[in-house]
Amino acid sequence: MTEPPPAAAQALAEATAQAIWARDRAAQALGIKIVSVAPGRALATMRVRSDMVNGLHICHGGLIFSLADTAFAYACNAYNRNTVAAACHIDFLNPAKEGETLAAEAIERSLSGRTGVYDVTVSVGQRTIALFRGKSRRIAGEVIASLEEADHQAA
Repeated sequence: MTEPPPAAAQALAEATAQAIWARDRAAQALGIKIVSVAPGRALATMRVRSDMVNGLHICHGGLIFSLADTAFAYACNAYNRNTVAAACHIDFLNPAKEGETLAAEAIERSLSGRTGVYDVTVSVGQRTIALFRGKSRRIAGEVIASLEEADHQAA
């Protein structure tokens, strides 16, 4: 398969992100914002709300994981090929506090055949909150085509 030129690849990544976002109820509910996408990359942010802190009054680790997983998903689906997580791991390094805005930057480290490896750094400014590594697996279909097909079936 021939790679599209850079401008076309970027346009495809952006269109794919818009298509995913239209149905990404989880990210929307958490207030996650997709700041940027590119082939194999994504940057997402989330402000830590009062309902996101645990009994120690720091951001719940599951919500930090959700932000990292969201950035991972947008990065690995940026090629408009349906891609899911096969495995992932997170290391929590520092707490995040209510009112802080977390940024999760996902970067593709390897893509070979149907599998990929992505690193996501979650930070607040220069302070690293967590390091996440996700392994992806491409499945059948295309993101945009799958969403359009589902819309037609729902109508």
